[in-house]
Amino acid sequence: MKIAIVEDDINMRKSLEIAMGDYDEFEIVAFKSAKDALPKLDDSFELIVTDINMPGMDGIEFIKVLDGKYEVIIMTGNATLQKAIDSIQLGVKDFLLKPFEIETLVEAIKRSHKVQEVVKKAPAKKAKKQCSSSSFAANSPALDKAVSMAGKAAKTDASILLTGESGVGKEVFAKYIHESSPRVKKPFVAINMAAIPENLIESELFGFEKGAFTDAITAKPGLFELAEGGTLFLDEIGEMPYAVQAKLLRVLQEREVQRLGSQKPLKINVRIVSATNANLHKHIDDNEFREDLYYRLNTIPVAIPPLRQRTEEILDIANNVLAENCEKYGFKTKSFDADAQEALLSYRWPGNIRELVSVVERATILSEGDAISPDELFLDSRQQQKSIKDMERELIEEVLNSYEMDLKKSSEILGMSMSNLEKKIQTYNLKG
Repeated sequence: MKIAIVEDDINMRKSLEIAMGDYDEFEIVAFKSAKDALPKLDDSFELIVTDINMPGMDGIEFIKVLDGKYEVIIMTGNATLQKAIDSIQLGVKDFLLKPFEIETLVEAIKRSHKVQEVVKKAPAKKAKKQCSSSSFAANSPALDKAVSMAGKAAKTDASILLTGESGVGKEVFAKYIHESSPRVKKPFVAINMAAIPENLIESELFGFEKGAFTDAITAKPGLFELAEGGTLFLDEIGEMPYAVQAKLLRVLQEREVQRLGSQKPLKINVRIVSATNANLHKHIDDNEFREDLYYRLNTIPVAIPPLRQRTEEILDIANNVLAENCEKYGFKTKSFDADAQEALLSYRWPGNIRELVSVVERATILSEGDAISPDELFLDSRQQQKSIKDMERELIEEVLNSYEMDLKKSSEILGMSMSNLEKKIQTYNLKG
């Protein structure tokens, strides 16, 4: 099995090369950066093991460029855990928190290889929804509150802003709003701002005329035109380039679009639903997002709670996904044993429903018997190894050392009062 290891830290990279060299079944090729790896990756590679924090091109950008061509395992430290969670959205099924034992990586590689083999052998079937929870098959008080708000907003034509962590199901909510609205018989069109190159977003949204730019050999309608009469879902709206934001604001104000290269505006009748997992208020303060556009999009805000606040849904969703994957891969009916159910309920699910779906699919494939055990969920390598207090102590100690115990500067960096910082120093015995 040929594996690419992409790691900028030379000590980590060499350590992995040496340790993996003891396994005859693996052929290891190491690269110091994603940009170094990309031109050398070919069809002989079966798996990529990559760090996230790397200069030039980080792991998330790297995975986007790979575009699903290879299975990927992410390595990350606590400081980049959120990026590891973001990688789930890009199809990564395994991430390991540093530091880890080499055996943990080897087990993850073997899991990935087995999953690849099963997927290749699975009979081709018509694609289904990834999870029946997508239609709110499971429920909880926290979810019901958000669904109720979305349902009421759907009856109007007001712009709706969906907020929540990555993986909570914002596109599911957007479709629910469309299907519950008077526009249900018209198109639902979605675009993810984070997945479209910055130089293409404007032409995707507004369309272009023939000859508008070098590659415009024919005219093309934009997504606003394609969504006429229906709903346009703008996902990851916080990633929209600042220059395009002004044009989007004009479209919302004038209710008309103008294709690139055209002098003639087109009237539109489109309902806008947008979504973000970013703090748009901070983006506004940093001059990265227009405040006037924010208020245009945020007529009705709907906050979608994370899965850890909706624990009543976990087992229903997991069982639905398990049943669908047993059918998909031609397995006999499987179930979670009592300990596995407890493990599913006690895990924090930082990647939310998307992570749950990924974990259950992998467990379906890798489990040997009809009852899935906790060990077959492979959640241990994803768990935070340090407590919040441990991480807080390390952060405060690092900042204090960086500023030579200057309490005023350290309190500003940490965002806490000097009196609170002094208490923390005493609590953690950090006096220099």
